[in-house]
Amino acid sequence: MTTKLIKEGIYSVGVVDWNERHFHGYTYVTKRGVTYNAYLIIDEKITLIDTVREGFQKELIENIKNVVDPSKIDVIIINHIEPDHSGAFAQILKICPNAKVYGTEKARQGLLKYYGVCGDWVTVKSGQSLNIGKRTLDFIDVPMIHWPDSMFTYSAYDKTLFSNDGFGQHYATNKIFDDEVNFDVLMDESQKYYANILWPFNMLVSSKLAAIGKLSLDIKFIAPSHGLIWRKYIPEIMQKYLYWSSHSCKNRVAVVYETMWNSTEKMAKKIIEGITSEGVEAILFDVTKNDRTDISSYMLDAKGWVFGSSTHDGEMLPVIAGFLHFLKGSKAKGRKSFAFGSYGWSGEAVKDIEDTISNVTSFEPSLRVVYSPNQDELDKCFQVGKSFALKIKNE
Repeated sequence: MTTKLIKEGIYSVGVVDWNERHFHGYTYVTKRGVTYNAYLIIDEKITLIDTVREGFQKELIENIKNVVDPSKIDVIIINHIEPDHSGAFAQILKICPNAKVYGTEKARQGLLKYYGVCGDWVTVKSGQSLNIGKRTLDFIDVPMIHWPDSMFTYSAYDKTLFSNDGFGQHYATNKIFDDEVNFDVLMDESQKYYANILWPFNMLVSSKLAAIGKLSLDIKFIAPSHGLIWRKYIPEIMQKYLYWSSHSCKNRVAVVYETMWNSTEKMAKKIIEGITSEGVEAILFDVTKNDRTDISSYMLDAKGWVFGSSTHDGEMLPVIAGFLHFLKGSKAKGRKSFAFGSYGWSGEAVKDIEDTISNVTSFEPSLRVVYSPNQDELDKCFQVGKSFALKIKNE
């Protein structure tokens, strides 16, 4: 990403990581790459909002140099200390050691722990502001969206909300605005981002959106720290955040399974046939062949969750076990589920599934088959899927 003018006096100076395919370790597959957005405001006090991931410091500095001598930066605002946003902080601080740094108290503590420096620090809270010339920047605490240190920064002069990890997407592109890319791809990546980053914080997202609404901010641009800047589709993404954070669901079902000798897979295929026979949308996911980023994105607003696993050594299989441990952190509400699976002589996998995620879904009676299912058992799988679909439609 070269330096780009967003509007008069505001520049995008972040970088594009075209080839990053894993985020948060290996928990999030980023098929379209990643951007690390940072913003430079030219006013009486030159202000940098956020930095970039370690390894991209040189590009950030070069982008800033396209606009101004980096040593002339007067203000650094740290909206969030996660290393993909703060990795260049220590180096930037060396270039402009006289800059004042603004962020939450949690951010100060975190920067000291990560880098051993926090600069000439000013702790800020919601309701406080900073005048940098023509502009006054307002600070809004958003703890746990998605770290305890997180905050937004708003410029009324520019009608711009710098939202860090709020409203982001992992989407590498040489464009910077939402209306410059395919809308369906943009919203798909936004849903994937929400499901894998913000889903566990639904209650906080909902309450913070309500609090921001009461501020009656005039927002014409939302500038997140990942992905595209929103200018055309702000109502659409706001509505989606309200929808997702309220645990709203569609009448659709995710059938997620892991199989050893294809017996559980045979059950899964018949179950999904039964579900779709009632006109209910459903997708079949083998967790060993689909990344959990895509699965959780689909499940974010699916009312029905169906899980299957063969039993091995008295337990469910390891890949679906890992996925379910990830899913139980979602704090989802209002879902209906049932578990199924094939086994040889003990059959504990089904109960393992139920026990693992009973905190986020309610279970219908389970379905188990010894060894490979015969035709009568496959017919039963179909009927169970059909009955489950009717419950999804009628509740």
